[in-house]
Amino acid sequence: MPPSEHYYNGTGRRKNAVARVRLIPGDGLLVINGKSPSEYFGRRDLETIVTQPLRVTDTIGRFVASIKVQGGGVAGQAGAVCHGIARALCIADENLREPLKRAGLLTRDPREKERKKYGLKRARKAPQYTKR
Repeated sequence: MPPSEHYYNGTGRRKNAVARVRLIPGDGLLVINGKSPSEYFGRRDLETIVTQPLRVTDTIGRFVASIKVQGGGVAGQAGAVCHGIARALCIADENLREPLKRAGLLTRDPREKERKKYGLKRARKAPQYTKR
């Protein structure tokens, strides 16, 4: 990654995953934790989630993205990367905010894992009820 004066940062979050995204004007290369998206995620649907902000704003090939992501599972990490790229694109070009907002990519997904309650097997699953 060549050092550049002009880059745009964005932080994305989803579940327990946090992604730090750095967009640099360039040829469209995506690097996630030192690997390509297909190598890192290994699933086509997760790659689609990651590139969604670039497809919505038609900026594929305009930015090189250097991404560090940690925490959570692969689906949460893909969502965090998507959120981070969308935020960084807003900083790069204010005109891209409207299509990103319309696609719902700037909103952090608030859903988290519900805690387990005592007396239950999981968050809501109760032991089988016996009458006698």
